[in-house]
Amino acid sequence: MSARPFLLPPAGFRRAVIFVGLGLVAAISLRAADPWPAFRGPTEDGIAPAANLPLSWDRETNVTWRTELPGQGWASPVIGDGVIYLAAAIPRDDNPDGDYDLAVILVDLESGEIRRVSELIRQEGAAAAKIHKKNSHASPTPLLVGDSLFVHFGHQGTACVDRQGDVVWVNQDHVYPPVHGNGGSPVLVDDALIFTCDGSENPYVVALDAKTGKEKWRTPRPLDAPRKFSFATPTVIDSEDGPLVIAPGSDCVLALDPRDGQIRWWVRYDGYSVVPKPVLSNGRVLVATGFGPTKLLAIRTGGSGEVTESHIDWEVDRGIPKTPSVIALDGLVYLVSDDGIALCIDGQTGEVVSRNRLGGNFSASPILVGDRIYFTSEEGVTSVIRAGREFEKLASNDLQEAILASPAVAGDALFIRTDKAIYRIEEKR
Repeated sequence: MSARPFLLPPAGFRRAVIFVGLGLVAAISLRAADPWPAFRGPTEDGIAPAANLPLSWDRETNVTWRTELPGQGWASPVIGDGVIYLAAAIPRDDNPDGDYDLAVILVDLESGEIRRVSELIRQEGAAAAKIHKKNSHASPTPLLVGDSLFVHFGHQGTACVDRQGDVVWVNQDHVYPPVHGNGGSPVLVDDALIFTCDGSENPYVVALDAKTGKEKWRTPRPLDAPRKFSFATPTVIDSEDGPLVIAPGSDCVLALDPRDGQIRWWVRYDGYSVVPKPVLSNGRVLVATGFGPTKLLAIRTGGSGEVTESHIDWEVDRGIPKTPSVIALDGLVYLVSDDGIALCIDGQTGEVVSRNRLGGNFSASPILVGDRIYFTSEEGVTSVIRAGREFEKLASNDLQEAILASPAVAGDALFIRTDKAIYRIEEKR
């Protein structure tokens, strides 16, 4: 399974997830050297390797470089081999008809110089669906595995390029009627590139062959939700029978066998426009249910068929994010609501340990580095909080630019994408 690197985390970061099988180990090893290869980092849960990130910065202090980016995009950065990869929608010819090149931008990690802009898919403005004002035409985060970078644009299509940005394949077969645009990022298990296609009609989860881009399987959602559109990124967990893909959508979350797309178990809830990526905590999958009666559900893994009545251990229904994903570590769950309420929850019982207002609005998912959690608001302010049961705010850092993309970490540097640029932020020595 190539969704996590085969590295032992430092003390305090160990997970109760063990991946087995030669196919899993072989794929994992391909990503071990990349510091930030996927949405939410090397373990895809927002927890970064230990690093000496700065506590404080502004537009000038502790900024190594700032690079203006062409086009638009809320895809988060991914990083490998000294290159930052960013998906973007770049206007064509002054954009008189709303035409865009859906592209990937390659930025040099050390200098901040743009190495290349690789155009992948042309978006015809006349036929393009409208998007939400907070969305972009390039919101899913790319996925870097081995020699391949997978760049996904939701209903517009998916591409595979090599690390130099040269196109390997493009698939535009999965056209569906989106609502508000695209959002969810793909995951990879062995040779199956898996993502959700939750539009206004006939929502499903699909797997493409990572080598060719051809469809391997597709699994329709098992119920008829009134509002079918959602934007979630799946999460891969282990089970006694091998890896499972946890794929939230409107009114349900599915646990799928990545080999054939069969539903192993599923849970029903009320919620639509689901965005947060699930995380694993103490043998439970934590799923935020999106808009509607927003809840955080702790679902015990295992079982067969619908397990709604038997496998939900606890739920919290106040202060739950509709957009940012959560962090789970050492028995505690950390999150921030879209309107800036930070919660710490006991992962075993669901008890809210602390509740504090950060201020601002939030779309980016937080990251945890050492004992610090970095929450970045849409207004461009990153609040640094000490991890633990007691709330302790350490710093507030304002870049004065809009931010909806989640940050990335490489070495002792923090990389933040704004609406205009990407920053490299690190302690000046």
